[in-house]
Amino acid sequence: MSTPASTPAPTISFDDFLKVDIRLGRIVSAEAFPEARKPAYRLMIDLGPEIGVKKSSAQITRHYTLEDLPGRLVLCVVNFPPRQIGPVRSEVLTLGVPDEDGEVVLLSPTRDAPLGGRMF
Repeated sequence: MSTPASTPAPTISFDDFLKVDIRLGRIVSAEAFPEARKPAYRLMIDLGPEIGVKKSSAQITRHYTLEDLPGRLVLCVVNFPPRQIGPVRSEVLTLGVPDEDGEVVLLSPTRDAPLGGRMF
């Protein structure tokens, strides 16, 4: 299935890439988010001692249950402005890629690493 996201974006400089601050976090809790327009969860993500625990809303209900999520390592953009999603102020963007049906699959490292580590 081809989606707009499957089309390569224009070339950017490495300095442009460095402007996006992507950090490693661990989901500490997940709750149902029935107020969201599309099925989603409210996540609390520990991004290490310098950044702390941040809120995120993620449309990941197709592949993950609430019980699957606590303890899972995820990658998050931490330097976007907060975004109001219904009653939740999402503080970080939890990253994923679409599966063949366009449903979100979370991005995770293959090994443990310190929380708050910056992706490069």
